Amino acid sequence: MHSLHTIFIPSYMNLTTPVKYPVFPVVNHSHELLFVGSCFAESMGVLLTANKFKCDVNPFGILYNPSSIAIALREVLSDKVYTAADLLYYHGEYHSFMHHGSFSSPIVSDCLANINIPLQQIRKKIKHVNHLLITFGTAWIYTCKETGKVVANCHKIPDNRFERHRLSPDEIVTEYTLLLTKLLAQNPGLHVWFTVSSIRHTKDGMHNNQLSKSVLLLAIDQLQERFPEKTHYFPAYEIVMDELRDYRFYADDMTHLSSLAVQYIWEQFVQVCFSFETQKLIKEWDNIAKALAHRPLREDSEEYRRFLEQIVLKMKQFAEKYPNLDVEKELNICHTRLRK
Repeated sequence: MHSLHTIFIPSYMNLTTPVKYPVFPVVNHSHELLFVGSCFAESMGVLLTANKFKCDVNPFGILYNPSSIAIALREVLSDKVYTAADLLYYHGEYHSFMHHGSFSSPIVSDCLANINIPLQQIRKKIKHVNHLLITFGTAWIYTCKETGKVVANCHKIPDNRFERHRLSPDEIVTEYTLLLTKLLAQNPGLHVWFTVSSIRHTKDGMHNNQLSKSVLLLAIDQLQERFPEKTHYFPAYEIVMDELRDYRFYADDMTHLSSLAVQYIWEQFVQVCFSFETQKLIKEWDNIAKALAHRPLREDSEEYRRFLEQIVLKMKQFAEKYPNLDVEKELNICHTRLRK
């Protein structure tokens, strides 16, 4: 029988490359946040919302390329209202080339409602948003041959109806210089954060994936030079590529991030972007949320009832301490379980 030995790593051997961070503007619960772009924006936005931040996420659905994201933001700044003329009918559903498939519907009025309601809601908020986080996923864009317009989602329509093109850093910088100038004119207090998704686009091979990411990184660097006080780069891409650097931080498809990697990046974001008071608040709420997520073997037991009553008490104390944060949804969940 073999005995087990603990292996000690000498202190001079660094098995990871920690990412260094610049000084970021502080984010707190009084701020309005808008996250747009690739899956990373979606993941971080969900975590922020779960931790009681006022955060809107992807009003057009997930968007991957810089041009589609820029078009979406320009439409938010405009008075654009989608009509049936903006939709296409394919495989039994109405779609928008600017929106994720979750906005599609077999009924044209439902599709338009799915699109226009979030658009109108975010349009009312955009002038008051404190932090806009944009995540670029790929430099590749698809253009509809019939209209010559960039599309955000092809909706599985045959490839021969589109032309594919890799943006250059100059194209992205030109488009975003105009966009950021317009955004900051309407909202001078806005801070714009850029990130690059570490999701790997393997369709063209790993070399072309790296070229695409390089284009995005170069463009962001140039935009930071043009807007040094108002733009920031959060190194989510470098955290995965250089600090984590391991396939165990990817999902089964080996291209998307695992939940562990997302959680790791979230914790880095919390540490470098939030004040001590905000971090303390998050820990307080996390303890309550974890307790609420607990499901017992017997929901009708007296023990579980007392457990729920304790959660209600903690929530009320939390609400008194932080009156600007809404815990009504979670209180209703507790009261519903108590009535069973």
